[in-house]
Amino acid sequence: MTAVSRHDDAAGHERDAGQERDAGQERPGRRPRRHRARLVVTALSAAVGLLAVAACGSDSDTASGTPAATPQGDTPATITFLSYNYGTPGLGGTGTQALLDAFAKAHPKITVKPQGVAVKDVLTRLRTDTAAGDPPDVAQIGWSKMAEAVDALPITPVQKVAGSEWESATAGISKSILSAVSTNGVVAAMPFTMSIPVMYYNADLFRAAGLDPQHPPTTLADVKAAALKIKATGKQGVYISVVDSGKSDYLTQSVVNSNGGSLVDKNGGVTLDKQPAVEALATIADLTASGAQPGVKAEAALAAFTKGDLGMFVTSTALLASAQKAAAGKFELRTAGLPSFGTKPARPTYSGAGLAVLAKDPAKQRAAWEFIKFLTSDEGFEIITSKIGYLPLRQSVATKLAGTPIVKLLEPALDQLDTVTPYTSFRGAKANQAVVVLQDEAVEPIVLRGADPQATLSKAAEKIRALSS
Repeated sequence: MTAVSRHDDAAGHERDAGQERDAGQERPGRRPRRHRARLVVTALSAAVGLLAVAACGSDSDTASGTPAATPQGDTPATITFLSYNYGTPGLGGTGTQALLDAFAKAHPKITVKPQGVAVKDVLTRLRTDTAAGDPPDVAQIGWSKMAEAVDALPITPVQKVAGSEWESATAGISKSILSAVSTNGVVAAMPFTMSIPVMYYNADLFRAAGLDPQHPPTTLADVKAAALKIKATGKQGVYISVVDSGKSDYLTQSVVNSNGGSLVDKNGGVTLDKQPAVEALATIADLTASGAQPGVKAEAALAAFTKGDLGMFVTSTALLASAQKAAAGKFELRTAGLPSFGTKPARPTYSGAGLAVLAKDPAKQRAAWEFIKFLTSDEGFEIITSKIGYLPLRQSVATKLAGTPIVKLLEPALDQLDTVTPYTSFRGAKANQAVVVLQDEAVEPIVLRGADPQATLSKAAEKIRALSS
């Protein structure tokens, strides 16, 4: 299915950019919208409930810390918050600031001092600050980095910090999601943001190339054909952003999973050099070699897309609000699901982050919990979804926002939740280092520089096996 962006016309009235063509038409097989919102969190939790290994570290002392006293309400405190969204350009940064402002209004006695960090540097920064005796009190840690963080850092499980407030504070968040991010039955980091890949596309460029924006390509073969038609008009065709400057492999996993492969098997064995993974990355590399995809990194592709110079862009739903804002008044933004490999079902993998507590002082732990509790409340998740584009993790928020422009653009991603494949981590205390090897030494050279897929993945796999042992 597709979704259509809404933007303001010259008179300031909200309009559907494609309503003259699409007015009131439901796609065959789609659930009515009023029912779809009820299924969002149910489907999400069913998919994410398979995760377990992704966000859990080893059975170390970090998951069995001493519980803080049960929070007794606000007392004056100052805490630090390390966030890779804070201070960034675009709506990820402004959305995070909106969360901070709303918390400050609701809890004037608690001062939160935010600290920005590049997403790729989160673990390095946390290790450095911890070694110096000055870790942040709360940290936003990506799921791709969580296993190593829980294993290596002095994290106090958020469930223990919450004390007796845990059950009431997490009511409305799927138990499957909470179970998936727990170690030995204890939640180490609070689920905060979650997104899956989606294909953004410029309906105006489709029309200029003789393509029907009502029927976007659903397979990678069709994506290539459409991209080459767009390229023939003088614009760029498609970009599948597996080369991620954040050193996250969620989209790499999505592509490999969709071809029936995996990076890691159920026993933790490294399988990224097996045929399905090799074929998957070879297919993405062929987009570059054929000219259908520009040989650039994701930041340059995003800039081209927001300028109206790129037809299709496959990346996280976390960029949805920013893409929607950038497209307003320039072009008609639509979304479609992650393209598949022929008849094989697309199997997107999610990305996002949890909130971890590193504070040791009881007063700071209580303040940290009040902060986390607010960020993951109905009010917090409404800001996260409406201002950034992450998936709502509370059913109440999904219901409230149903029918809004941003949730309509999320619908193609939500349609694929039934086939979401959980994020899987490499084993060991160097799991994040293994991801960096994969992305820097295999994915980037294969996709952007024409390196041989089999030889390159085999070399990377051997290095990762050594790191995982």
